[in-house]
Amino acid sequence: MQTSTPPRQSLEAPRAAGVAGIVFALLLAAAIVLIRLGIPQGADAVNPQGADPARRSAVHAALTLVPFAGIFFLWFIGAVRTHVGDSEDRFIATVFLGSGLVFTATMFGAAAAAAALLDTAHPAGTSPSRPTWDFGQHFAYTLMTGYAMRMAAVFVCSTSVIGHRLGILPRWLTVLGFLSTVVLLFVSSVVPWAELVFPAWSLLLSSYIVVAGFRRSAAAPAS
Repeated sequence: MQTSTPPRQSLEAPRAAGVAGIVFALLLAAAIVLIRLGIPQGADAVNPQGADPARRSAVHAALTLVPFAGIFFLWFIGAVRTHVGDSEDRFIATVFLGSGLVFTATMFGAAAAAAALLDTAHPAGTSPSRPTWDFGQHFAYTLMTGYAMRMAAVFVCSTSVIGHRLGILPRWLTVLGFLSTVVLLFVSSVVPWAELVFPAWSLLLSSYIVVAGFRRSAAAPAS
């Protein structure tokens, strides 16, 4: 005898998943600003022999935000995949998911490098040598602006391609995504503060996903 099994129901992402992208964008932007202010970029930006305690506190606050930003970013990836549905191209979907995961790992690496620099720079009131400070500073910024932001560019580009092919994103948001890709690929590593383009784009995309979700919910009873 064959026993009939009830049909499986597909899981629906909670409405808060779209809000996770907004929270991620705000946390990442705050972390970038605090790190920029706490560890300014440039050979003569900070004197390790006389570091400002307020700047150290700013960097500590930024490093506290980074893990939570990564968690919310993973929820953001899930929200985007749910908004896209099952019609996405597997190749682009693989690039989208892989770039998002590599970005998260690289962002954590940059935060760990900044934390190591901060702990090395100020253990029990001592100060590091200038080469040690410069190495840690350049290493943290290279991970963030040279690698993490380029993975973010791939993530933005793949998301924009999926949105353009399936017609699920408005034209203005797709064009903005491609422009953000160019900035993150070629400008973020040479122009300070250019990495804020990624959280700004994430905020816009997340806001659109949330609004689109409410519109679908409102249209469902009417239909």
